[in-house]
Amino acid sequence: MSNHRHFSSNERREWRKIRVFDKIRGTAERPRLAVYRSEKYLYVQAIDDSEGKTIVSASSLEKEFKNVKTGAKKNLKIAEKLGELVSERLKSKGIETVVFDRSGYRYHGRVKTLAEAVRKSGVKC
Repeated sequence: MSNHRHFSSNERREWRKIRVFDKIRGTAERPRLAVYRSEKYLYVQAIDDSEGKTIVSASSLEKEFKNVKTGAKKNLKIAEKLGELVSERLKSKGIETVVFDRSGYRYHGRVKTLAEAVRKSGVKC
């Protein structure tokens, strides 16, 4: 029998997140666009790491997402709409470029759809 401990996928994601955060820092001109994905919701915030402040935030809990129809592609539709919403808010603050921080999640599904929607709306990341 082996004495190796098996780490959960969430523990491994946290390690990836820390490793990536050592290389990615947000500034006031180019904030870090951090994504958090729970089982039900998606949260995004643009963070200025030099000040330690959140510049813009958005989540799928907001009232704009209450009327999205259920179905197989519901989460992807919400991610796309959330990407458009956060890029709108970034533009209103005069921010055109961000550093995308996927927080250790795979660049796939909701995370990928959100990033592509932000880019399509005119914010470079």
